Amino acid sequence: MNTFTPPAGWPRRWRFAAVLLLALAGGCETLQQAVLPSAHPNYYSLAYAPAAQARAAAAGPTLIVSPPRAAAGFDSHHIMYVRQAGQLEYFAHNEWIDTPARMLAPLIVAAVEASGAFRAVVQTPSSAIGELRLDTEILRLQHEFTGTPSRVRLTLRAHLVDNATRRIIASREFEAVADSASEDPRGGVVAAHRAVNSALAELAQFCAQAAGSGWSRDAAGSVPR
Repeated sequence: MNTFTPPAGWPRRWRFAAVLLLALAGGCETLQQAVLPSAHPNYYSLAYAPAAQARAAAAGPTLIVSPPRAAAGFDSHHIMYVRQAGQLEYFAHNEWIDTPARMLAPLIVAAVEASGAFRAVVQTPSSAIGELRLDTEILRLQHEFTGTPSRVRLTLRAHLVDNATRRIIASREFEAVADSASEDPRGGVVAAHRAVNSALAELAQFCAQAAGSGWSRDAAGSVPR
């Protein structure tokens, strides 16, 4: 930091004013440095890549996919992590580009479509009418630093509902765990992609098996199992 010493011949009041002005200028510089904005957060999204695109079953039912829900703590843009059991934390400068539930909705549609078991798979809101409805809820999506390597855990609950009778014809909870290649948010996001792909592949198989290969409803409204 540059210093300034007023000449000895200056009157005392001039010397005092010069020192005061220099101090104020230095203070402004310090204040500007203190209020500089922090680094912009990094944004991440979830993706699904089906192994193969199967052909839709012409005689299969139409499936309506409800907007996924999320348990408390997992319904925000925060990327959650755990260092101690039962204690959720989140990364300060790394976020999902949208909530996991909203990102998951089109991925569920893509996964179930790829099974080929349905005439059509439609995401709500939609005016389409379907024989079956799929309700899902994210119970947890978290990066766990409780061991080495750290890992990402996705737990998803699914209910398959007969739209005509409002009866649940099948329910299952899916849990997928993937190791993280690095102990940071980026490594966790890559692991989250693997966990999502694994869980959605199982979800698609579950829906296809529950719907059955030859969907039909008799006059009494019974549902094949």
